[in-house]
Amino acid sequence: MFFQPRPVHHKIQIRRYSLDFRMPVRTAHGPWAVREGLLVRVEDADGSVGYGEAAPVPGFGSESVDEAEKAARALGGRLTGADLEALPKRLGCLRQAIRAACDRRIPGDSVAGRPSLGVAALLPAGSAALAEAPSKAEAGFRVFKWKVGVGDAADERALFDDLCAVLPSGARIRLDANGGWDRRRAERWLERCAERPVEFVEQPVARDARGAEDLLLGLAADYPVPIALDESVAGEEDFERWLGAGWPGIFVIKPSLLGDPEAALAKLAAAKARVVFSSALETGIGARSSLRHAFAWNGEARALGFGVWPLFADARFNGPAAAPFLSPQDVERIDPEALWNAAG
Repeated sequence: MFFQPRPVHHKIQIRRYSLDFRMPVRTAHGPWAVREGLLVRVEDADGSVGYGEAAPVPGFGSESVDEAEKAARALGGRLTGADLEALPKRLGCLRQAIRAACDRRIPGDSVAGRPSLGVAALLPAGSAALAEAPSKAEAGFRVFKWKVGVGDAADERALFDDLCAVLPSGARIRLDANGGWDRRRAERWLERCAERPVEFVEQPVARDARGAEDLLLGLAADYPVPIALDESVAGEEDFERWLGAGWPGIFVIKPSLLGDPEAALAKLAAAKARVVFSSALETGIGARSSLRHAFAWNGEARALGFGVWPLFADARFNGPAAAPFLSPQDVERIDPEALWNAAG
């Protein structure tokens, strides 16, 4: 089970990494070329070892990598449960990494009910998606994710029609705006999506836009295409606020960004919320922990947002190869010790 506070000392080590993506990730916030984060190693008094990853995402309101590193080094190489509980909640990525590193579940003991889960293929932004979608479809993918809000809105809408035309029958597409639209653009897109094979539109407007909560709730009520919250639910308090507001759409969950993923997921489960698990473009260590949460989820199974690999120029840090379906065995084959050593 997950780490519980107790007066036992553990040895904690961290390694900071800076990894080039194979190709810059294009979003509404601009190109992202280098992934930075921390790997965490915790050794118990009996010699058992576990690993976690603090991988903050720019623009999600979490701590920076510098802040996470400073707080981790301040622990002085020793850790107790009280130390974890004393970490500020704003250090969600670091808190999650430590919890994951202290997780001593037997591999696979919480995923027996899910032999496999579908995976959504991440398509490149812009016109490059038209060339890649057919090969992904031939490989067996039937759910696709496309970043929008990256180029000219009119050009993207025209490309969207072309993209829908090359998708196989029965396929669904997720549009991710990364908060890059204003109300007018969002309405035009949602009107366009109503007659297309769109599973949902992700984060159409920015979480910090003026009146964002009312705007998102209004868009969700006015259009038939479901809307998913991503950047708007970067922390546990965000889930409470949106559940209290009666959010009718989908919650995109990046467990790597949540200080206590189990607690957050328990609240969502109690509310019978619709959930999609998504990568934070972390290394295989963070992906292993996040995917364990996805397989343990007892709610409706939706395609995982983990069709992102190969992601890094240094392939040693990738998670499972992108495939239409992922099994618990694929997750447990990730060797966190090998990744830790590669970062040394």
